[in-house]
Amino acid sequence: MEGFTAQQASKLTSCTPHQLRYWDKVGLVEPTIQGTDGRPGRRRLYSFRDLVALRVVKSLLDNGMSVQRVRRAWDYLRRTAGMDSHLSNVKLVTDGSSIFRVASDEDELLDALREGQLAFFVAIGEIARAVQDDVTRFELDRERFLDMLRRVEDDVITEAQGA
Repeated sequence: MEGFTAQQASKLTSCTPHQLRYWDKVGLVEPTIQGTDGRPGRRRLYSFRDLVALRVVKSLLDNGMSVQRVRRAWDYLRRTAGMDSHLSNVKLVTDGSSIFRVASDEDELLDALREGQLAFFVAIGEIARAVQDDVTRFELDRERFLDMLRRVEDDVITEAQGA
């Protein structure tokens, strides 16, 4: 598969089509395979990494972060982790107003909790695995559907030849 349409990305990430359009428009998460480039009727095509990014962003927003703070954190993460490195090893922590990247020894987590503020983890690796599971199920369902269509087509051709 060369990419995921906006409709497929919406289903696989639980993001609304409006969120996908808005996040693309404001440059928060843009489809890396094909964007619209402002042209109506052109389809957005998302990569697997884009799906992971969409779920991470949605998770942060669902937990009370503003779009502006999520954008700054995501930009920082892309700059420091690099999109070619393994983002699935990255952990993010937020106290509702800040987002922290947890160091591999997790010392920064203790600093975030020092004042007793509630924090939660966004484990990108778990999100990536969940997206991969959903993509696998999607592809299996797609293959089953295509196999069924082929069988129906074969039956119709056989029936037409017998008539």
